[in-house]
Amino acid sequence: MNVSNQALAETLQEISEYLIMQDVPFKPRAYEKAAGAVLDFEEEIAELYKKLGSKALESIPGVGLSIAEKIEEFITTGRVKYHEELKKKTPVNLSELRKIEGLGPKSIKKLYDELGVKNISDLEKAARSGKVGTLAGFGEKSEENILKGIEFVKKSGGRFLLGHILPELRYIEARLGAIRGVQKIIIAGSVRRRKETIGDADLLIASDEQGPIMDYFVRMPGVVRVYAHGDTKSSVRMATGFDVDMQVVPLESYGAALNYFTGSKDHNIAIRQIAIEKGYKLNEYGLYKLKTENSKLKTKEKKIIAGRTEEEIYNALGMDYIEPELRENSGEIEAATARALPRLIGYGDIQGDLQVQTDWTDGKESIEAMANAAIKKGLKYIVITDHTKRLAMTNGLDEKRILKQMTEIDRINSKLSSKEGSSSGGKTQNSKFRILKGTECDILKDGTMDLPDAILERLDVVGASVHSHFNLSREDQTKRIMRAMENPHVDILFHPTGRLINKREAYDADMDGIIKTAKKTGTVLEIDAFPDRLDLKDEYIRKCVDAGVKLSIDSDAHASAHFDYLEYGIAQARRGWAEKKDVINSLPCDKMLSFLKK
Repeated sequence: MNVSNQALAETLQEISEYLIMQDVPFKPRAYEKAAGAVLDFEEEIAELYKKLGSKALESIPGVGLSIAEKIEEFITTGRVKYHEELKKKTPVNLSELRKIEGLGPKSIKKLYDELGVKNISDLEKAARSGKVGTLAGFGEKSEENILKGIEFVKKSGGRFLLGHILPELRYIEARLGAIRGVQKIIIAGSVRRRKETIGDADLLIASDEQGPIMDYFVRMPGVVRVYAHGDTKSSVRMATGFDVDMQVVPLESYGAALNYFTGSKDHNIAIRQIAIEKGYKLNEYGLYKLKTENSKLKTKEKKIIAGRTEEEIYNALGMDYIEPELRENSGEIEAATARALPRLIGYGDIQGDLQVQTDWTDGKESIEAMANAAIKKGLKYIVITDHTKRLAMTNGLDEKRILKQMTEIDRINSKLSSKEGSSSGGKTQNSKFRILKGTECDILKDGTMDLPDAILERLDVVGASVHSHFNLSREDQTKRIMRAMENPHVDILFHPTGRLINKREAYDADMDGIIKTAKKTGTVLEIDAFPDRLDLKDEYIRKCVDAGVKLSIDSDAHASAHFDYLEYGIAQARRGWAEKKDVINSLPCDKMLSFLKK
């Protein structure tokens, strides 16, 4: 079978959580570590297995013989018997219940044992009847928070994170693209617009041989349900739970179809109206010139005047080409008509990553390993920003440990520099790569910082973030964050609104006021690219661009594979109309540093 790393990791994580429910020692941590390693693995593990066999699975960090056997079983059969046996002992829908913030394996087990809760529907009934609040270890406040969490999950509508769905879609795209007769293929819809969450996926293919392509699509590995199997359109559900629609069109209509199936709906309606006003008809087959047939103004289609590419459609309508990320009918059409669209930051424009965690706190790899991974990704510098002491669960750094880390960074920089000098010609691909000293310093309840100014002033980059007291009043939360931004040593506000997509709302704060404070204090606002954050939202990014507030795009990497997440942060910046000049880490290291408060 063709299974994604995401699906593999999900199964291993569930095994870990079911084992916790059964009070099994040691094993849960092993499966949890393996799940993380699988999710972060840069190659599709199913492909690795096909090429090199079961022994290659043990090369994955944290995967020994027993877990490798489970992975092989899942790849070959689509199931793991051990996982199913554990689920029979506690038959709960983990993928549903874990979406509720604050619910872990132990609390889910207690809810099942005491109240028979198997899914969110059961949980809601129990909470609304007051039964959850009576359980030991829960109480009325927990019950209230659970109900809030359920409402939040309902509001998200079962949508998938872009960063979780896109890798699997690209895998499907590559497989379909290799079929004979496929002239062009692209992922359209909200994925192409890089929306932060995705309801379903749209694939568009240009070909004159629809039949064999459609037959392969509905039978490809990973398909668990076929909704429709037609001559030019088919729809399926994948094992990971999302639906994929595929449309096949002739090459001469590909641009028109791509425009139509990319959306957004509001954007499409607006440009179709412009077409009508100009005497045209625009649909998924092309742009047509309309001809008056008689005095009653009946019309008929003349020959197609555009349709092969999107560019020729926009140009025929008197507009510059509009990038997919902008197509939300939020001013982009007017800007395109006035030849005033922004020159959006490009996907290859980021030179450094300003938020990187290591195994000094809650990261998975060493400083040196993260640096070498960044070099392989083509970055020129990174900032090590491990957590501070208040975040005890991450083994956050106190004053003594961060000073030791600074010494270690000096040692590794010297080592990297000596590698360059010993290479042929004195230069390598790593030339002038720098590891900068930084922190992700907690903002305390009163707005002061978790480390003293005497330490902060010695760092190259100081990031500040909120990790506690999310329920302060709007006024107090805003004052707290503003006070931190007014600290002369705080350079960047990390993940400024604190949201976790599909899991936790942003804390209540006056973002307009925070953006004004950022402008006044010279504080950079971060676009955190981690798939469940994408924080800032596009609307706030655009306000920053309009206000002249500088931005950074950071991966928030906790493992070397996470540098790939920069793509999602760039996409978010593009949706917010950001240009290269708006983003400080699109610059070389020294120029980037010149934008900081120091």
